[in-house]
Amino acid sequence: MANEKTGTPNFPGRPAASPFAAAAPPLTTMPFLSSGPVVGSEASGNRASPPARFNGPSMSSPPSSYVPQDAGSYQRFSTPRFPPPAQSMPPSYGPPAGQPGLSPSIPPPAGQQILPPPPPVSFRPQPQVPLVPMGPPPQNVPLTPPIGNVPHSSLASSFPPSRSTLQPSLPGYPNVQPYPASQVPSPPSPFFAQQGGYVPPPPVAASMGLNSREQMQYPNTIPPVGPVQGLVEEFQSLSVGSVPGAMEPGLDSKALPRPLDGDVEPKSFVEMYPLNCHPRYLRLTTSGIPNSQSLFSRWHLPVGAVVHPLAEASDGEEVPTVNFGPMGIIRCRRCRTYVNPYVTFSDGGRKWRCNICALLNDVPGEYFAHLDANGRRIDLDQRPELSGGSVEFVAPTEYMVRPPMPPLYFFLIDVSVSAGRSGMLEVVAKTIKSCLDELPGFPRTQIGFLTFDSTIHFYNMKSSLMQPQMMVVSDLEDIFVPLPDDLLVNLSESRNVVDAFLDSLPSMFQDNVNVESAFGPALKAAFMVMNQLGGKLLIFQNTLPSLGVGRLRLRGDDHRVYGTDKENVLRIPEDPFYKQMAADLTKYQIGVNVYAFSDKYTDLASLGTLAKYTGGQVYYYPGFHSTIHGERLRYELARDLTRETAWEAVMRIRCGKGVRFTNYHGHFMLRSTDLLALPAVDCDKAFAAQLSLEETLLTTQTVYFQVALLYTSSSGERRIRVHTAAAPVVSDLGEMYRRADTGAIVSLLTRLAIEKTLTHKLEDARHSMQLRILKALREYRNLHAVQHRLGGRMIYPESLKFLPLYGLALWKSTPLRGGYADAQLDERCAAGFTMMTLPVRRLLKLLYPSLIRIDEYLEKGSTKADDFKNFSKNLPLSTESLDQRGLYIYDDGFRFIIWFGRMLSSAISFNLLGVDVSGFPDLSKVILCERDNDMSRKLMGLLKRFRESDPSYYQLPQLVRQAEQPRESMLLLANLVEDQNGGTSGYVDYIMLIHRQAQQSA
Repeated sequence: MANEKTGTPNFPGRPAASPFAAAAPPLTTMPFLSSGPVVGSEASGNRASPPARFNGPSMSSPPSSYVPQDAGSYQRFSTPRFPPPAQSMPPSYGPPAGQPGLSPSIPPPAGQQILPPPPPVSFRPQPQVPLVPMGPPPQNVPLTPPIGNVPHSSLASSFPPSRSTLQPSLPGYPNVQPYPASQVPSPPSPFFAQQGGYVPPPPVAASMGLNSREQMQYPNTIPPVGPVQGLVEEFQSLSVGSVPGAMEPGLDSKALPRPLDGDVEPKSFVEMYPLNCHPRYLRLTTSGIPNSQSLFSRWHLPVGAVVHPLAEASDGEEVPTVNFGPMGIIRCRRCRTYVNPYVTFSDGGRKWRCNICALLNDVPGEYFAHLDANGRRIDLDQRPELSGGSVEFVAPTEYMVRPPMPPLYFFLIDVSVSAGRSGMLEVVAKTIKSCLDELPGFPRTQIGFLTFDSTIHFYNMKSSLMQPQMMVVSDLEDIFVPLPDDLLVNLSESRNVVDAFLDSLPSMFQDNVNVESAFGPALKAAFMVMNQLGGKLLIFQNTLPSLGVGRLRLRGDDHRVYGTDKENVLRIPEDPFYKQMAADLTKYQIGVNVYAFSDKYTDLASLGTLAKYTGGQVYYYPGFHSTIHGERLRYELARDLTRETAWEAVMRIRCGKGVRFTNYHGHFMLRSTDLLALPAVDCDKAFAAQLSLEETLLTTQTVYFQVALLYTSSSGERRIRVHTAAAPVVSDLGEMYRRADTGAIVSLLTRLAIEKTLTHKLEDARHSMQLRILKALREYRNLHAVQHRLGGRMIYPESLKFLPLYGLALWKSTPLRGGYADAQLDERCAAGFTMMTLPVRRLLKLLYPSLIRIDEYLEKGSTKADDFKNFSKNLPLSTESLDQRGLYIYDDGFRFIIWFGRMLSSAISFNLLGVDVSGFPDLSKVILCERDNDMSRKLMGLLKRFRESDPSYYQLPQLVRQAEQPRESMLLLANLVEDQNGGTSGYVDYIMLIHRQAQQSA
């Protein structure tokens, strides 16, 4: 926008009514269900821009203290470098384990004290200790109405808080406390989802190639000053048995909290402020904004937001569109906030006060409406921008400095020998042709192609030709573009020529034996073709760039680099050419998506940089073969081409007086301090931002946030999508915990940890993330444990009951897990690029996938969608959930793992696969397809419903049977995150380790 400002000035905030209008409803006493603690950006996208800043590690928040430590192996997205030993996991499986809840505890008479932990007896679960209601101590809370209850549960541990002798510590690190060494090494897990606590897992065995280190003894935080007022606290206890003298206590794992229902969007955020935008667009890590720097410092988790501006609504609901016409969009003349439901009107409707900076603005005559007795406009219900938190404005001509660009797709395709032999060329050509009629923007859509091996091949697609003309450029040092006007053509005019080219492309290079890759020169040539208009550049890469500028070398094979200060260099671009090209591409509104296929090293750390800084994405198909992976490539490429795209976009997040967003995380280029440049953005991209306080003490009772995305639609309209939300300012740390959003917190922690791997060792990134979780839970314990003599009980807030499990999952995820032997370098980088862009729900599904038993449904259920619910439920990710007589589906949102038990009925496997599984040693050779029987049709229909529930990616089914090693360990067992595997703790051990660390005093 021509008059966009780069910052939000400090102006006195508009007074608002207290958000806390009523006390919270009574709390339940079911285990882990209490309402409290529980046991256990925009400007003109076309304007000449100042020098861009990269959204690299330098933009993340200042590194918190961390402790290096070795961890086990984990995996996500693909296969481990070395096959794991077959004996690494238990050979037998128990019956399916559900998650029965604990029976409600009966509170004793008022005034009775909580019973001390029972003496150690055995590893069996002990009976519950009854709840004891606590009297509320006084507290200073400035908010007038009561804030509500912040109850919590406590896990009564049967062991005293053990305090080991302090071990020598590394310079600059807190002291370390050893963990129990009873870890069972097991294979890495492919791009997986998990739950887990935040105490660092124990060291991996020396055979994994990692050095064992002492565990850290984390410093305690100072207990809060002053008591807590108005707190009606209910505690629940879960006793833990322990063999006398044993290091590890016994705990009923079935009682631990698990996110079996997936992501749950926060309700309190919308209930308190019903005019807020839907949480699918904007989620805060806590909807209670701290009112002071001191309170902010005691909240050790990130304070910030996850923004998903173009999110698709599951119910098909669309954001309303408003066109102000010649009047122009109504905005604050000082801070440039867009009119929204939280502005107030006065002076009979002739003035309106900005909710962000409190400036009084004039109401244009064309926008005037009278006010009713309550000061509300009489036309409020007819104004979407005043009655809802999300709206899309049609922007007038002053929001553009050039005509809106047409949708433009340019394909840069590697045609070296591996591209033809793998079948990639054929799948890509056929998929592009099948999508031509569905490309957005008809009839304005532009298209072009360029192929390369050791030379660069341009294609003249002029509409007057019968066949495309190929022009070969072999001079890689001085690239020039022949016939620049005919390389990009209007699709509707040159459709016949484009069809002819795509039909002939696979056969054109089927006998090519060239193994070289002049990717760098080809990329420069593509940029020269596209820089007049911008658009989307789709790169299909099979080979490590070997010729010309941008050529790369093999790296990452030296395992001695891991664990040293040079380790992080492997995960950043080797050649500055790629980062500079990304800056140039962004400047000219070119977004890049990278499709990487080779099973050999292709340096995705360098190639992925092109997608990272242009708002794009990386698709990774290791060991691609069209007969196995073709369907996945067809689906994901088709979605990339046909989904609605916002072109030449910029985004800005405004917020009220006293707070501001300081660090941004995701795929974009930072054009100024708060303006994100997004050449091409779509409904599958999310971004995260961290919030900081600009003032020592906030004087307002409410903070407002407004996300604005200015973009060009495929139809050629300049539009501004605006999402507005409000959140209360609180003075109580307990209220911040009660309003915490685990999904948003995990999303920010994930992005921070992945960015830290670009500047630090993997173990440093893991410990930095885990330390923040530990400090947060210890602070919460200090908030309640001392006053109420909880002793050895473990306490945590209801709102964060899944945080330890997600922390464990993140620790074991592909971008962070283990070291050299635990993930191939390309695999680790591809997983990191993907997780940096995922919305909250998709990320949590990846961290803790669903595991469902389906054999009973296939035998007895009907084909009705509702009938499946009667036969299935999500199971804990543990071998205890696997029955050798069952058939299971593991779904992490990116693939299906279908597990056949050893004693599964042979009739089921024959109906599904056409072969007897017991006599078929390797199910990797079997292709799952629909067969002519009801059971097969039910299974394929079930997979289709799962895919339709989240259409972003295509889950390719992979089949494995029990005891089929090493595939079973690699594909499934290593992803059962609640088990001990890869040298890391299981969920129960993890919770116990957390408990011990949280009990340590400062």
